[in-house]
Amino acid sequence: MADVVVLGAGVAGHTAALHLSRLLPKGHTVTVVSPNSRWNWIPSNIWVGVGKMGKQDVVFPLEPVYRKKGIRFVQAKAVAIRPEGDAEGARGAVDVVHTSPARDGEEERLRYDYLINATGPQLKFGMTEGLGPDAGHTVSVCTADHAVHAAAELQAAIERMKAGEHQTLVVGMGHGTCTCEGAAFEYVFNVDHELREAGVRDRARVVYLSNEAALGDFGVDGMTFAERGFETTSELWTASLFRERGVEAILGAHVHRIEPGVIHYETLDGEMHELAFDFGMLLPPFGGVPLKAYDRDGEDITDRMFAPSGFMKVDADYTAKPYEEWRGDDWPRTYLAPGYDNVFAVGIAFAPPHQISRPRKSPNGTVIAPSPPRTGMPSGVMGKTAAMTIVDRIKHGSERPAHEASMARMGAACVASAGAGMRRGSAAAMTMMPVVPDYSRYPTGRDTADTRGELGLAGHWVKLMLHHLFLHKAKGRFGWHLIPE
Repeated sequence: MADVVVLGAGVAGHTAALHLSRLLPKGHTVTVVSPNSRWNWIPSNIWVGVGKMGKQDVVFPLEPVYRKKGIRFVQAKAVAIRPEGDAEGARGAVDVVHTSPARDGEEERLRYDYLINATGPQLKFGMTEGLGPDAGHTVSVCTADHAVHAAAELQAAIERMKAGEHQTLVVGMGHGTCTCEGAAFEYVFNVDHELREAGVRDRARVVYLSNEAALGDFGVDGMTFAERGFETTSELWTASLFRERGVEAILGAHVHRIEPGVIHYETLDGEMHELAFDFGMLLPPFGGVPLKAYDRDGEDITDRMFAPSGFMKVDADYTAKPYEEWRGDDWPRTYLAPGYDNVFAVGIAFAPPHQISRPRKSPNGTVIAPSPPRTGMPSGVMGKTAAMTIVDRIKHGSERPAHEASMARMGAACVASAGAGMRRGSAAAMTMMPVVPDYSRYPTGRDTADTRGELGLAGHWVKLMLHHLFLHKAKGRFGWHLIPE
């Protein structure tokens, strides 16, 4: 009988665990290790962050779901991987430190036959002085608790505007290498919507501060949409929304530090700037969750298994190349760690071979370019793909070929909220095929038949429907596996 251990219970890890429990024969075990006892549907945190939803609408306890599915849940953080085993045996092992109230701080070594690393991101607020809700001067929507705090701060700003004050609200990226520009895009327009609903939009300056060199880049080098024989770019498409809503955009920006009421940033031309603000929601850069790796003799092999960013190396081409030589084939297909045919890294946990957007630096040498997004739909697809490989190998033998899901062959859909409301809400619905542009196959990098963008009220209804569908799926309710990743 085989033991499968999944590190992380986010979109990728949770999806993998549910499919493993559904498809593996009885007798095999699935164990999920996560420091958090609750699951968070992160895409809806932006609605919590403006007060349209409460924390209870986006989180639920994991243990009851896993108990129902026959999955063992270990509330702990992983600290080390031993892919070759240790002195006690050759089976792989993971060292964990428990975080549950009953076993807090207790150490344990878990054995596995297959391992999926889906640990997600470390939120690196510390990379920018003064960033973040805990030790800084800005709010965040990265977690449900952060979003609750953001909503309270936003409401306080609205109350000041109702009292006659003018406010500057800044939303965007808190570092030149941030990812998740889409979340900042969603939040800035939800803030704009709430200000209009409150009747105070005329007393607000709303600024979008981003490391993107152009609007609509979203960390994927932008998109080209074709409709009725005409082509338009996501830059033009997105800029029209900014003009319509009166949202200012500061692009190609790296935030160096944040003081109370002042953001200090550099732009791609090398110039230094200051921006006074009253309310700021700036996202942090991501890093890999701190994990060490050891061989069977206890020698440290962390540098062999992990990139300097902390993300795990997989079957990608990590050769340093200029932008002009980047290819879709650089990207991983199986998410297997080199040298270990039973260790996978999926979602944010895997190390990308390079950016997707064109790399840029200021004349001062400051890197100002989005990191590759690997969240949402791609994370779910990767998690399921790793699970399917494991199921095949357990059922039919370890020589079975791995399933593949390259981001250079994978499509993705994104519905970015631009304001919540059944009658006055809106959303930008976008699809792209593939996620990583492939200029050797498509003149625009993507198949224009499957790369589209549309903005309107219907998009809001779709996003709200997806919120409920994916919570239904994540809770493993009837027919959950029929809902696509």
